[in-house]
Amino acid sequence: MRVSVETTEDLERKMTIGVPAEQVDTAVNTRLHEAAKNVNLKGFRKGKVPFKVIKGKFGKSVRQEVVGELMSQTYYEAISQESLKPAGQPEIEATNITEGEDLEFTAIFEVYPEITLPDFSKLEVEKLSAEVEEADVDEMIKTLRQQRQTWELVERPAAIEDLVNIDYVGTLEGEEFEGGKGSGTKLVLGSERMIPGFETGIVGNSSGEVFVLALEFPGEYHNAELAGKQVEFEITLNSVSTQVLPEIDEEFFKSFGIDEGGEQAFREEVSNNMRRELKVSSRSKLKNKVTDALIDAVDVSVPAILIRGEIQQLREQTLQQMGAGKNIDPAMLPDDLFEDQARRRVVLGLVLGEVVQQRQMTADTARVREAVEELASTYESPDEVINWYYGNKEQLATVESTVIEDQVFDHIIEAANVRETKLSYQEVIKPEPSPAAAANTPETEQRPGGSDSESAPTLAV
Repeated sequence: MRVSVETTEDLERKMTIGVPAEQVDTAVNTRLHEAAKNVNLKGFRKGKVPFKVIKGKFGKSVRQEVVGELMSQTYYEAISQESLKPAGQPEIEATNITEGEDLEFTAIFEVYPEITLPDFSKLEVEKLSAEVEEADVDEMIKTLRQQRQTWELVERPAAIEDLVNIDYVGTLEGEEFEGGKGSGTKLVLGSERMIPGFETGIVGNSSGEVFVLALEFPGEYHNAELAGKQVEFEITLNSVSTQVLPEIDEEFFKSFGIDEGGEQAFREEVSNNMRRELKVSSRSKLKNKVTDALIDAVDVSVPAILIRGEIQQLREQTLQQMGAGKNIDPAMLPDDLFEDQARRRVVLGLVLGEVVQQRQMTADTARVREAVEELASTYESPDEVINWYYGNKEQLATVESTVIEDQVFDHIIEAANVRETKLSYQEVIKPEPSPAAAANTPETEQRPGGSDSESAPTLAV
């Protein structure tokens, strides 16, 4: 086998492989002899067909089959021989498959880059911390009550936080425009789901009233035909409902699984859950800070094929988060929307992988067990779930991978220069913006009123 390797770009390699004709012919003849044992041809007994006849009838197709197998086999032998680490599958092209001559083909592929780890002690990262105060618990209980709120019809002018049911018709220069009409639409005033002035314009009006709002679409509105345009909306206010919160009583506590201990036990449970949430959020943001510091400290070329793979994963995740069905064309989300995030993920994966390799890290069995038990705790039969994980190598490997990643981050954080910043509970748990969230278009956002409401895509900010 002849092998030559050419660097065509930074990480791209073009490998030319030659396989002696004798090796190809031997493999073809062996395959034909094996086939001859079971071939049935008219005029010949099974297994007694002359080799010349077999070769004439099946030689071409068998040779194609053998050549394909040899190219795959010798490619892997060649990269092992040359100590290359391909990133992704190669593009293989046969350049000479003439019978009686050496088989020759090329394989074009990218290789993994060499990673030089930075000095972790020079990394400066910020750790956010907070305490769960009684006021935070009060606010969380208020939120929990709002999650279980009901609505009660009232005969008074609409106010902020009321739920209204409206019909509306929008016109531009006296003509109705597409998407500017709705019937029986439910809207919580103050939710800021509609263009500026729409919700506040309803405030002060009562059920049964019909009124007109003169509004202007924002200049940066996603529909260019409406951006910055003066429009009018004729609104019929069908009903006004006020928010009714559940009482803080035994029934309310039981709805959260607190059967004994009353309000004190309930507040303790809420507080404990908030502390767990705080811990998770603080840890997550610290990991993000470490990631930022690592990426800034590492100068490395990234295989394009790995970035393309990450882009595809991010696109699929975003479509799922948007609730998009199978009929949605993924191309509606262009590559450049995810390219930066995809590159970050690839670089991070390469760096973490290098740390694992250099430190010869393996998943801590105790931490794996703890992680599995935590996952199982949310199910009715935790023991069954635990046994399922430990009986499923693929699923357990996923948990082990997560544990190893955490161990790597722990290693880096221990070495890094970490400064702690005290913030409020709300500031620490506030989600960080994500590309997936930014990709959500106004047309895909949830409208006030949930599944019972009609969407108003044209009006949404």
